[in-house]
Amino acid sequence: MIIRPVPAFTPFIVVSLVQVIAIAAGAAALVQVTKPLLMPALAVAVLLARLGKRFTLAVGLLLLAIGLSWAGDLALMLPGDLWFVVGLGSFLLAHVAYLVLFVRIGGFGRPRAWAIVYAVWFVVFLAVLIPGLGSLVVPVVLYGLVLGAMATAATRVSALVAAGAAVFVVSDSILALSRFLPAVVIPGHDVLTMLTYCVGQGLIAAGVLAVIGRAGSEEARPESSRARAA
Repeated sequence: MIIRPVPAFTPFIVVSLVQVIAIAAGAAALVQVTKPLLMPALAVAVLLARLGKRFTLAVGLLLLAIGLSWAGDLALMLPGDLWFVVGLGSFLLAHVAYLVLFVRIGGFGRPRAWAIVYAVWFVVFLAVLIPGLGSLVVPVVLYGLVLGAMATAATRVSALVAAGAAVFVVSDSILALSRFLPAVVIPGHDVLTMLTYCVGQGLIAAGVLAVIGRAGSEEARPESSRARAA
């Protein structure tokens, strides 16, 4: 029996809501319990949505990105700059996996015209953050470059994937501003960071599954993707 995507995503949606509400309510113990469950719940959603269908490289790349994100979540739960760098590295690799996936199912070629916003974001992002980065300048610059490339490649896949990548960029931007520029006060930044993170990851996974489903296999036909983007 094929489980449709929406029911498959229900556990992820529930865990995400509990996590965000727990952060807003200051329920630290519940936050610690639910955060490590987010990406496993999303991985289960992907597997359930693909139940009865062939396991493909595209699905493998999606699960790899989710798994690396989970490792990043766990690392960022631990105190200290070392674990922050480990978490940053895990998410960097997750974005590389997403980038490879998006190129595979979206093809090479010119991204949507509005993707220029990511080039502007990258320049502004660095100009604002660099004074507070200290020894983390190189890893953060590399991270921002890969994140922007991932979001740009997402514009060639589908509107849902592009929206998810854009929300992911918003989440990482809020997190970076709150960590490196404490003088910048973003009301409810913890809630906003996690809310946009969950929404972004969920939209990307759902969008990728939709594209793969339409294609009938991992070969989401770069040629047809170019035709849709034209």
